[in-house]
Amino acid sequence: MKKLIIAAAFILCTGVAFGQIVQKGSVIGVHTSTVNLNEGVTLDQYLDYFSNTFIPEFEKHFPGIKLYLVKGLNREVKDEYGKIFIIESKEVYNKYWNDDGSNTEVTAAIAEKVQPLLDEGNKLGTTDDVIADWVIQ
Repeated sequence: MKKLIIAAAFILCTGVAFGQIVQKGSVIGVHTSTVNLNEGVTLDQYLDYFSNTFIPEFEKHFPGIKLYLVKGLNREVKDEYGKIFIIESKEVYNKYWNDDGSNTEVTAAIAEKVQPLLDEGNKLGTTDDVIADWVIQ
């Protein structure tokens, strides 16, 4: 939980510093990840796929959401990886996810299009994620 709070604070400060990309009412998804690489796969290969293939395709299918891969710099998160989702509003969030975090019907329909990307990524490795979503007040 401490890691999530540190990551959320970091992204909020970054948003303020870079021209208010995160505005009141936006939702921030902070996912800390443990990467489990498959045999023969390097971390660089996994990160390259995630950054250059998965993220652009994800953003095409989920308008209103920006996804960023992040790497911990120091303290408890040094050299760990995570994902930051910046969602335009609670309304956009509600389009894709229910309040309990389960998928909506819209997301279920998109999942069919995104599944090949997930399958390809799973050939490289998987992640165990701790997920927390925050609404900017």
